[in-house]
Amino acid sequence: MRRMATDSVTQHRASAPKQLRAAVMTLSTTRTKENDTGGQCIRDGLTGAGHTVVWYEILKDDAPSIASTLSKLALMEELDLIVMTGGTGLSPMDVTVEAVTPLFEKEIPAFAVMFAHLSYEEVGMACLLSRATAGVVRNKIVFCLPGSPKACRLAMEKIILPEAGHLVKHARA
Repeated sequence: MRRMATDSVTQHRASAPKQLRAAVMTLSTTRTKENDTGGQCIRDGLTGAGHTVVWYEILKDDAPSIASTLSKLALMEELDLIVMTGGTGLSPMDVTVEAVTPLFEKEIPAFAVMFAHLSYEEVGMACLLSRATAGVVRNKIVFCLPGSPKACRLAMEKIILPEAGHLVKHARA
């Protein structure tokens, strides 16, 4: 029985889109395009894997701006994937999760679990400081990552890049 499940996943991955079009949103009151190392890490990961970044901006970490921009991005037919970095911590200024989750039509709870697991291997119990999350908005996969370049790299290399096409295929089905 296990063999059939593995074969099915392999078939789904084989038919998943290989070249995705992405938006990258950095949420920060201090970052600029010149020093946005987390956003740069995400963009480099995407383009290095053969995907296209069609939109990139830095926004202030305030809930109305985040929700409004995500809503507009979700309407863009040319997008498959939206990756956000910043604002997922515990400080009062960290409002990304509160701004984004009401827009999710479906959540992807295993992303948060796997990200926490992988983070624990790198930073120990400091992984508790992240509220990284993911979901689907208008058939687009949305990832909300911490602002740390190390966290962005971890999420991109271990989760997002290996699974993005597969997730997009299922979100569109």
